Amino acid sequence: MSPATIGLDRGNPDPDPWEDDAVKRLQAIATSLTLIVTIAFVARVGFALSQARKIPDAALAHVPFENETGSIAQAIATGQGYSNPFARNTGPTAWLTPIYPWLVVLTFKVFGVFTIRAFYFLVFLNIIFSSAACVPLYAVGKRIAGVGVGAAAAWLWALYPNAVMTPFEWIWDTSLAALLSILLLWATMRLAESRRVRDWCLYGLLWGFVLMTNPSLGSLLPFLLGWAAYRAWWKAASPRSASKNWLLQPAAALAIAILCCVPWTIRNYAVFHRFVPLRSNFPLELYIGNNENYDDQHPHYPGMVTKDRETWRYIKMGETPFMDEEMRKAKKFIFAHPRVEAILFYDRFIAFWGGIPNPIDKFIQTDSWLVRSLILCAMLSGVGALAGLFLLIWKRSDYAFPLAIYPIVFPFLYYITHTSLRYRHPIDPETLLLTAIACGAVFRASPTGKLVAATDSADEPEPARSY
Repeated sequence: MSPATIGLDRGNPDPDPWEDDAVKRLQAIATSLTLIVTIAFVARVGFALSQARKIPDAALAHVPFENETGSIAQAIATGQGYSNPFARNTGPTAWLTPIYPWLVVLTFKVFGVFTIRAFYFLVFLNIIFSSAACVPLYAVGKRIAGVGVGAAAAWLWALYPNAVMTPFEWIWDTSLAALLSILLLWATMRLAESRRVRDWCLYGLLWGFVLMTNPSLGSLLPFLLGWAAYRAWWKAASPRSASKNWLLQPAAALAIAILCCVPWTIRNYAVFHRFVPLRSNFPLELYIGNNENYDDQHPHYPGMVTKDRETWRYIKMGETPFMDEEMRKAKKFIFAHPRVEAILFYDRFIAFWGGIPNPIDKFIQTDSWLVRSLILCAMLSGVGALAGLFLLIWKRSDYAFPLAIYPIVFPFLYYITHTSLRYRHPIDPETLLLTAIACGAVFRASPTGKLVAATDSADEPEPARSY
């Protein structure tokens, strides 16, 4: 008798076969990937339609594009080249990497620049990206802890408020980045079991696409690639044959990822006459989070630093001298205010995992149940991720390291600059996966692939793995 049967039939020596069939059917429905993806899609479309009815078409055709992505795409679509991130004639830019802006450009070419049809099409694409993330999330969860945890993680993502809202709220790479981040985790786990050079080359291509879409995910590259290389070497049948490929295959993947970025880097060097590998705006982001506004001894001197003020300075100075000045000012403030920096680091840590600054105070003060749900879900998933990570480490799971990289390494960029709920979104799938693992432990599931409350018997047996 299986553990699942024991758990379900405790105290009933003669289980009813009809009841047993009903439980199995319920489990099959609850773990249906098709159903989960469908519900995710419907939830996102439903939110988008409900919000669109409240906003005039004229506003939807323009306001969502009044950001760097929309401005750059407009410049390209109107023949001005990759330039003008603030809809002013400021010249060439490397503010963003090109994948998503060019996706917006193609949309403008088909549906028109700043039209309601272009907006709806991009929202639809964002919904597809966000809903599709359920698939690799389900697969990764199943690989780590069984189909029950995989389905739970996918359900959490399907109904997670921020994931439901983001495709409509942001014409940006945010939803695509969330899909790519969980695809990277899935591909890394698969790659660790592969000895084919082709698979490592495809992995490098995936990383190249990721870096050209959202470079902030690049902080994960050395850790995920290094773990996959180590696991592939450790699992190799012959140490001698493994030693030959120990550096060859990872090096090929890394080289391809870099080569994907080379044309963009060359373009930046030709335009700016300096080495700008991916994006140019890090100095501004650093200064936004580290400036005189936070000086509690000399507040607001020589004046409040605002985005409007910095945007105007960018327009007057041009991108290269402006970024040089922002970096100089940010470094000066950081080195002159170590105590303030320590406080800011802590505040940004809380804001990253709580969704907004001072999340508990905002939760109590706000009258909006939507805001409360966003704060509550962000905080609970953060705590759940910590619990899931500790559980994997305690169980000595082979997958503890690649999962830990996401919540430990990725946020560091935002701990030193500034953060928002949107910046955390690319790693929300992994955060919810760790939360599902923790919940699985509470409901008598363990990261060994064996569940008491649900069984994997309906699936084909997988090769034995060490966890």
